[in-house]
Amino acid sequence: MLRAVVAAHVGEAAPVGSETLTHLLPMSLSPASVRSVLAELASLELVEKPHASAGRVPTERGLRLFVDELLQAPRLAPYERRTITFSLDEAEADRVVTVASQLLSERTRMLGFVVAPRLERVALCHLSLVRLSSERLLAILVSQDGLAHRRVLEDASGTGQAELDRMAAMLNERVAGRTLPELREALSGEARVLRDQAESLLARAIALGSRAVSAEEDDRVDLVIATRLALLDQPEFRDPERIRGLFAALEAKEWLIGVLDQMIGEGGVNVAFGEEMEEPALRRCALVAARYGRDESPLGVLGVIGPSRMNFGHVIPLVGYLSHAVTEKLTA
Repeated sequence: MLRAVVAAHVGEAAPVGSETLTHLLPMSLSPASVRSVLAELASLELVEKPHASAGRVPTERGLRLFVDELLQAPRLAPYERRTITFSLDEAEADRVVTVASQLLSERTRMLGFVVAPRLERVALCHLSLVRLSSERLLAILVSQDGLAHRRVLEDASGTGQAELDRMAAMLNERVAGRTLPELREALSGEARVLRDQAESLLARAIALGSRAVSAEEDDRVDLVIATRLALLDQPEFRDPERIRGLFAALEAKEWLIGVLDQMIGEGGVNVAFGEEMEEPALRRCALVAARYGRDESPLGVLGVIGPSRMNFGHVIPLVGYLSHAVTEKLTA
C-alpha cells in the first residue's frame, strides 16, 4: 500500500485518494479496505492528510522506509548510459563538473549540482608562476585530472618573469604526483635545510612555492550548479517564496557542505530528506548524492536536490552512474 501511495504521489503531485489506489494495487481491495489500511499507515506516521478532505501523501518517515526497504531501483537504461558517457567524453577536463551538473538537471528536471574537486584531494602535475604587476604574482596549480587552480600572491621582490620561470622549473621537480599536503610537507622540510642559503635561487623558489601551496584558501568549496531553471518545472517550486528560500540557502551553502562532507565518507548513493538536513528551506525536499573519485581518494560529491516527491527509481541509478562516469573521466 505504501509503495502504491508513493508511486501515485510521484506521478500526480497531489494527495492520493482510496479510489485511485484500488486501481494501482496488485490485489483487489474495496475503497473501504484501502481506507482501513491507510488509517493503519497513518497511525505509524508513514502517510498523512495535508488537508481535512484530501487524500493521503507519504510522510518523510514513509519515504525513508520506501527508499531503504521497498525500492528496487533498476539499472539506468543503456541508451541513457551511452548518452551520458558521450557527453562527458566530449567535455574538456575543466568542464566535466559543469557538464555533469547540467546532465543531472536535464534528466531529472530538478536541481543538479556537483561539488568540484577540492585542491587538497587531488594530485598535482605542474606549477606556473606569472608576474601580474610589480606587487603581485599569479600561481597556477594544475592537477593530474587537468583542472587549473589559480592563486594571486602579494610579491614586491622585483623578481622578473625569466627568473620566475627558472624557479617554477625547480618547483615542478617537486610537484609532480604529490597532493597539496604532501607538497607542503616536502617544501617545508627543504626550507629548513636551506635556511642558511636564504638568498639562493632554490631557497627563494622553495619559499615562494610554500606560499603558493599554503592552506589559506583550501577550505573554499566550489558548488557547481549549471542551471536552476529545471527546478521550476516542479509544482512544489512554483511558489516564489519557496524557490527564493531554497536559492538563498544554496548561496549560503554551509548546511549543504556539512551534509555532503558526511556523505563523502560513505560509499554508494545516499538519500537525505529535509528534516534530516535541518534546513527550513528544504522542507518536503530530498537530496540524492554520491561521491566521485576512487574509494581511497574521493574527489567530491554530485547529486540532485528536488521535492521529496521525486522518482527515486530513476534518480538513484542516474546519480550512481554519473558518479561512476565522472570518476572514470577525471582519473583516467
